[in-house]
Amino acid sequence: MKKILVAVLVLVASTTSVFALDTVKYEVFSKLNNESTFYGLVRYLDVDSSQAEKLEFVFSMTEDKMESALRKNNEVAAEKALDFNLANVKSVLSTEQYKKYLGIINATVNNGRIGYINDTETLVAEL
Repeated sequence: MKKILVAVLVLVASTTSVFALDTVKYEVFSKLNNESTFYGLVRYLDVDSSQAEKLEFVFSMTEDKMESALRKNNEVAAEKALDFNLANVKSVLSTEQYKKYLGIINATVNNGRIGYINDTETLVAEL
């Protein structure tokens, strides 16, 4: 009986790790609030002080939502945090700035996937 119980526990533990959330796509959103990353992005996007203030708020909220989702291993919540970020950043930036933002996010996500040669996933947002 003990052997069966141990076998079931091992099976459950291994199954859980197989279905763990792929965090590569989401980790970039936790780093946007880093001071040097934020100011580099602000310079790259050429935003004014009002836009920078709004972006800082959006990135802070996104970081909170994303960390909560990743802690809970909740992909639906992580996707909602991603959508929250993209929608709010889009409302703050001009069309040209938003295109540059999506480009930098996609490049960062895809660079984090080095080793996943067949993975061509990109974040797509309506412009």
